[in-house]
Amino acid sequence: MPTPSRWAGGSCPASTAEPSSWQSPRARDASSSSAPTSAWSLSPAQVLKQLRSKYGELYRQDNVILSGTHTHSGPGGYFQYTLFWITSRGLVQPTLKSIVNGIVKSIDIAHENMKKGRLFINRGTVENSQINRSPFSYLANPQSERNRYSSNTDKEMVLLKMVDVEGHELGLISWFAVHPVSMNNSNHLVNSDNVGYASYLFEQEKNKGMLPGEGPFVAAFASSNLGDVSPNTRGPFCANTGESCDNPQSTCPVGGASMCMAKGPGKDMFESTRIIGQNIYLKAKELYEKASQEVTGPLSSAHQWVNMSNVSVELNATHTVRTCKPALGHSFAAGTIDGVGALNFTQGSVEGDPFWDQIRDQLLGEPSNETKACHQPKPILFNTGEMTWPHPWHPDIVDVQIVAIGSLAILAVPGEFTTMSGRRLREAVQREFDSHGSPGMNVVIAGLCNVYTHYIATYEEYQLQRYEAASTIYGPHTLSAYIQLYRGLAKAIALNGTQELSPGPEPPFFNVTSLTLLPSLSVESAPAGKTFGDVLEEVRPEYREVRGVNLCTSNDNQQHSRGSSDQKNPPRASRNHLELERTHKSPDTKSPVYSFREGGHLWSCDLKYDTKEVDPLLVVPEVAQPVHAGLRASRDVPLNGHVAPATGVFAPVKPAKQAQNCSQQGNAGFIGAHCVPRDEINFPGAS
Repeated sequence: MPTPSRWAGGSCPASTAEPSSWQSPRARDASSSSAPTSAWSLSPAQVLKQLRSKYGELYRQDNVILSGTHTHSGPGGYFQYTLFWITSRGLVQPTLKSIVNGIVKSIDIAHENMKKGRLFINRGTVENSQINRSPFSYLANPQSERNRYSSNTDKEMVLLKMVDVEGHELGLISWFAVHPVSMNNSNHLVNSDNVGYASYLFEQEKNKGMLPGEGPFVAAFASSNLGDVSPNTRGPFCANTGESCDNPQSTCPVGGASMCMAKGPGKDMFESTRIIGQNIYLKAKELYEKASQEVTGPLSSAHQWVNMSNVSVELNATHTVRTCKPALGHSFAAGTIDGVGALNFTQGSVEGDPFWDQIRDQLLGEPSNETKACHQPKPILFNTGEMTWPHPWHPDIVDVQIVAIGSLAILAVPGEFTTMSGRRLREAVQREFDSHGSPGMNVVIAGLCNVYTHYIATYEEYQLQRYEAASTIYGPHTLSAYIQLYRGLAKAIALNGTQELSPGPEPPFFNVTSLTLLPSLSVESAPAGKTFGDVLEEVRPEYREVRGVNLCTSNDNQQHSRGSSDQKNPPRASRNHLELERTHKSPDTKSPVYSFREGGHLWSCDLKYDTKEVDPLLVVPEVAQPVHAGLRASRDVPLNGHVAPATGVFAPVKPAKQAQNCSQQGNAGFIGAHCVPRDEINFPGAS
């Protein structure tokens, strides 16, 4: 029976499943939906290595799925292929280690809490939460195909509800196609974005009295065919003029493509994240409460490694084509309306630019004629399949995988399928199951699984070369190749022939541990006359109605969030410095009061936590703790001289000296006019 779990130090919900009548030691599945942008080849290998050392062959390549939520506000530095770690300036070992250990720990917890139970599936439409960010590409698909659908995005959410045999709630996994880019590329804070906020809301409802990220109920919101789907529902506008830039090139009359940005639905990215996340949460809540279709049947799984740079695809009885060595087109550098590029590239480029092509040839080498011909009409900007220094820039060997739980088939795909690509894949796999004695399968796409290969556009969309097509790295027949491969996996599952599948060529693994351009972090020291924790900006005796209050302190070890590799500055796996927590009610007010304490999990969506280094020589970060409190706190009190921010209500705050006196008496702080002993503070979370 699926048993969900969570690693307390990060967003890595996991579940394990086995048949109710367990007969085979191979009959078990594990799934983990983690917060990084995507899964990647280093992580599954290290996760599976640890699982193998603990459980033998119980958890394997074929029955473990690692799926990224695809937040664009997560830590970087965990890929082994060169292109992916350029922006993070190399591999960041502490980041990789923390993520791998967190995933393994979540599976450990799920494994230890296995119990008999039941699964229920439900489907429903999520409204007002997405638009197609490349509608002109979508229109290139055959009209007869488009006429079968009411929208140019997939609005359907699929939800899997988990309960034990006594009906006690355990958790859920849902799949919905939307990019977690409500937080735009001006954000420099770690954030789980809209789907993370949906998970936060659901878990706070089910784990009442618990801090965020704690409690038995786990709500995982996984990605699906989100390739061309944006949550910025007001659409693209020119940032400098305010006029619409919803055109095939996504350009503005003044400023070009760099000015064309999508907005909404909120007044800023924080409100937009809240709105989209709440929409997703509310639909999931509705589907969860009404889920009644039970999922029954055996567990099975199929997995292969495939050299995607050279797959022969039978289009029909007379025509065979091949995939290509990886390459990115000029429009890749243009970005999207959710995150524009910095240079003068535009979407929809089907011809190269002599200036950039010359720079490419001199710095990286000219693409071969074979690669150019294979990728037509894509003008190649980075011929990554022919670039091998210091290591290959893109993967050739890619995972394809299906896990079937009774009547539910989860297609674990290694990239971002566009709306129509996902529809074609689902339908092809559905037909394959139907034709081999397994009718009525519920087929869902789990995006960004195991290894990342950018986008998968349809052949027709590829011809227009907008961002998604320029990022379809294996050429115009990539989708056809995947459809062929996943049909083969579905057939093997339907006919109980998975043992006969060839595993395929295993991917290479490179020694990239020393590849980093990040400077070594030195031991931190406080300025003369200061110690860590000193209040740099004193609180006032009282405050009027405000949105937020800054408190500046001198904090050590803030660099840990950037992944220190220095042994003298080891990263903290699951603990940080600050969290919003609930104390008990004040003796002189009926409303709950809130405060901050140090040494807690930094989980809550209520906090926006900014740091800045005030002296690069001393490397002493000055911390505004915090600059924004969001959605839950209502009243604020100081604790040990620190003050929580108000959120729009009058916040009476006593002088900090009183808190200091309480602290000197051995108390945690004060509420109202009273000192509060440390053992009387409780932390059940905001409600």
